[in-house]
Amino acid sequence: MSASQPPSSRQEPPRGRIDKRQAIMAAAFTVFARVGYAQARVDDIAAEAKVAKATVYHHFGDKECLFRQAVQSLSETALAGNLAAIEQLASPGGDPATRLTQVGLQLVHCYCTEESRALRRLVCAEAAQFPDLVDLVTEVSRRATAALADRLARLSLAGVLDIDDPDIAAAQFAALLAGPADGLLRLGTNPVPDPELHALTHAAVATFLKAFGR
Repeated sequence: MSASQPPSSRQEPPRGRIDKRQAIMAAAFTVFARVGYAQARVDDIAAEAKVAKATVYHHFGDKECLFRQAVQSLSETALAGNLAAIEQLASPGGDPATRLTQVGLQLVHCYCTEESRALRRLVCAEAAQFPDLVDLVTEVSRRATAALADRLARLSLAGVLDIDDPDIAAAQFAALLAGPADGLLRLGTNPVPDPELHALTHAAVATFLKAFGR
């Protein structure tokens, strides 16, 4: 394009199509979480997304494909949130208790969001029909724990922590957060107030530092 060409002639990216796909996936997850895969109807998903039923089929082909992509999209969002929290440990400076508490709070908030709770309930409910989606959601936890292990290993090398096996330490820190959170969530049916999330995070960090702090 020449410098003299007017801006109005530039070709815009197809944002409408992308936004519509995202709206359909969000609506689909809402419907699937509410009534389950078998009872979900494409008509209801289209109504939730405020699009024509034909538009849903045009973008996703069928209900199974839509279900799989909705679960994958939510799993990727959950992973991104976990990795963003863990990335705060990238540099070794600062008080380890404060930094681990900040990271722990973000991780436990990610774990306890309405979307994350609904995702775990839905995948568990449909595990017999879609066992590969259980692996997909489990992979989110595995990759987050691996990233945490890498950051903990760096902190240990910097002399901030005293860790022999970062993989085990990361799994234990995650368990100290997720274990009490699961009890408060009551199989994902009960939202957890912020004060309780703060309390369990502080307890998790205190226990972790008793084992691995210098």
